Amino acid sequence: MAEIRLSAENRTEFGKGFARRARAVNKIPGVVYGHGEPVRHVLLPGHDLMIALRTSNVLLSLDFGDGTTQLVLPKDVQKDPVKRTLEHVDLLLVRQGEKVTVDVAVTPVGEVVTGAVLDQPLTSVSVLTEATHIPTSFEVDVEKKEEGFQLFARDLQLPEGVELLTDGDQLVLHVAATRGEVSEEAAEAAEGEGDAGDAAGE
Repeated sequence: MAEIRLSAENRTEFGKGFARRARAVNKIPGVVYGHGEPVRHVLLPGHDLMIALRTSNVLLSLDFGDGTTQLVLPKDVQKDPVKRTLEHVDLLLVRQGEKVTVDVAVTPVGEVVTGAVLDQPLTSVSVLTEATHIPTSFEVDVEKKEEGFQLFARDLQLPEGVELLTDGDQLVLHVAATRGEVSEEAAEAAEGEGDAGDAAGE
């Protein structure tokens, strides 16, 4: 996965008042933590950060302008509950070759057969993977899959070096009949039972 470089600056002011003033000039407060190092309080460019966070499990390279950089993964993103604007971000410090636990989306590709419906109880799975090689998603081909098709977590094709942490017996997705078909089958079954009852009455 590609790294996204963001300019960053250290901050020494805190509190809601400072955070509000920072966001007013499109800068988002954040903290960098991990590896037993002291927590580093930072300011990040709001627009660039918002675009970067559109990618799940994005790897960020923070450039502090003094020759130092830090690789981080977003772990907690706080947004305004109404405006949905960024308010604060927690960033986990990572290193090249280090393995991290992340949730990766499972993405169905294609269309199931006509008259069936795709149900996906599990939209993501937890994996252990190198911080610099996090899969963006796991694609599952469901093209022309028929009723009865099932895929469990253990069935996912994982890249080399990626270890599944989610229980392999968990159902990720399956193809079922549409409600209309189920209702029609139930109606036919009920009709059949009615006919049998009438015949018995005769």
